[in-house]
Amino acid sequence: MKKILFTVSLLLALNQMKAQRLDKMTWYNEPERWEIKNNSLIMQVTPKTDYWRISHYGFTVDDAPFYYANYGGEFEAKVKLTGAYKARFDQMGLMIRTDHENYIKTGVEFVDGKFNVSTVVTHHKSDWSVTTLDKVPPFIWIKVVRRLDAIEIFYSLDDKNYIMTRNAPLQDNTPVMVGLMAASPDGDGFEAKFENFSVKHLPDQRRLEWLKNHQ
Repeated sequence: MKKILFTVSLLLALNQMKAQRLDKMTWYNEPERWEIKNNSLIMQVTPKTDYWRISHYGFTVDDAPFYYANYGGEFEAKVKLTGAYKARFDQMGLMIRTDHENYIKTGVEFVDGKFNVSTVVTHHKSDWSVTTLDKVPPFIWIKVVRRLDAIEIFYSLDDKNYIMTRNAPLQDNTPVMVGLMAASPDGDGFEAKFENFSVKHLPDQRRLEWLKNHQ
């Protein structure tokens, strides 16, 4: 019986280790109103803010709320997103950021009344890709996996079946900021809720291959 209780306790502890402690994270462009409640971050997104560099529009902005922690190596991060989207380009999701010229943001973007899984990849200049959903779901899960020199991006409506939307380059062997981002470029802000944010370490893929070949 003691062994069973120990095993259950260990599994619960390991599961909790996967969740990023929200109260241990850091703000970049802290919004005026936000709170942490039941392991969820709820923020009132700052109006007229965004992340974008140069291409197509000709401007650079780097002023939206971003709540992050630092990670090295390879990892999987995911979060459940619920937003009271109002205006064109209202958005929320995950961001993986090396510096102001190199980052990837991915999540939900509300454009012309439609719900889009949106990704912006920035390496000095930004690009933008979207997958438009037929219906507006009440929430969505976003997952990113950092492997080698790339980020794989997925979305899910149930946290079980994940659909890949993009594979984008990101410099490997470099520490990155990983966290929760929201922006309201055209609008007056909206309420964004982030639930069950977790970051799980993944063993280095090159090292695993080396170990396999040198047994």
